[in-house]
Amino acid sequence: MNLDNTTLIQEHNDPIINTGLYIILTTDEDDARPVYIAGNFNDWRTQDKDFMMEKFGNRLYHFKFSHDFDYPELLLYKFTKGDWSEVEIDSHGNRTENRSTHNHTGIQNEHVARWRKNWLPFKQSFLPQVQLISDEFEIPQLNKTRKIWALLPHDYDNSSEHYPVLYLQDAQNLFNEKAEFGNWEIDKKLAVMSEYKIGKIIVIAIEHAEEDRIKEYNVGKTVLGKGQGEKYIRFVTDTLKPYVDSNFKTKKEREFTGIGGSSMGGLVSIFSGLRNPEVYGKLMIFSPSLWVKPDLKIKPKKTNAEDTKIYLYAGGDESATMIEHTKKFRDDLIESEFIKDKSKINLSINRQGKHSETYWSDEFPKAIEWLFFQTK
Repeated sequence: MNLDNTTLIQEHNDPIINTGLYIILTTDEDDARPVYIAGNFNDWRTQDKDFMMEKFGNRLYHFKFSHDFDYPELLLYKFTKGDWSEVEIDSHGNRTENRSTHNHTGIQNEHVARWRKNWLPFKQSFLPQVQLISDEFEIPQLNKTRKIWALLPHDYDNSSEHYPVLYLQDAQNLFNEKAEFGNWEIDKKLAVMSEYKIGKIIVIAIEHAEEDRIKEYNVGKTVLGKGQGEKYIRFVTDTLKPYVDSNFKTKKEREFTGIGGSSMGGLVSIFSGLRNPEVYGKLMIFSPSLWVKPDLKIKPKKTNAEDTKIYLYAGGDESATMIEHTKKFRDDLIESEFIKDKSKINLSINRQGKHSETYWSDEFPKAIEWLFFQTK
């Protein structure tokens, strides 16, 4: 772009530029999404309205730090479109390093070539190791067998580190490129998270029971009939988790153990967490089929539940009641005091969200980061 940025900023807003730091941004790609600055001055929050840049030209943005702003000694920052899934990248799709300046006044010119979209592109070298635990893992509680996978950090074999674990339902739709309705692309999302050093985790992916999927994920007697969910929960909790902890480098404690899924997989994960808070400290619940049990009773155990973290997601274009039921579940959790601190529940709503893998894929890394790696 052939622009005299100093002239542009003075024409747009003509204060004395030496009373604060101006950051002027040009970009080769642009759309309707706003641009934010995230950095060591705001705990790297990516959608902080106090640090939203003003657009004042074609692919041209600016932001002014006030004259009395409390600057870190070295100002570190990046540009995002509101989330780490939409952070700046270079022209080849590579991550960019943190930008920095010691300046507290004057003009800082910056340029962004491209922006990530839904966490992609990803780097092959950061892809997790996908390991088939068993084609026929025995489920004694149901007298069945099941295919179960482990997704391990890319450098698992060369590290002495131990990792948190997330147990996910419906493995057929998590990373299978041939899945009929698409997949969550959790392998690609984990690759980007690893590249950005957000955190490393082991995912245990449990395939569903095909024609018996609904029956296995249905807990108790419901509008869907008598389910086998209680036995399935016992399998994951009493059989699978001990096996995983014995055979992989896991952090075994509840604060490092999560369970999750979508739709009916989300519903059975809710019951897993509510009934076993001493085992699962993190719940990832996407588009749960709460209509199956609208009278869900929450009877918290007094011990080991108070610091449980729950990430709830609902889409507005899923059903007439999805958002309503999910909000009610959130409110019931708070009222029952299963969750005593409201900050331990993250309710994410996408008004345009449909009941599909595409939207669950977008939420997955956000949920992982919030549940396991965000301390504030």
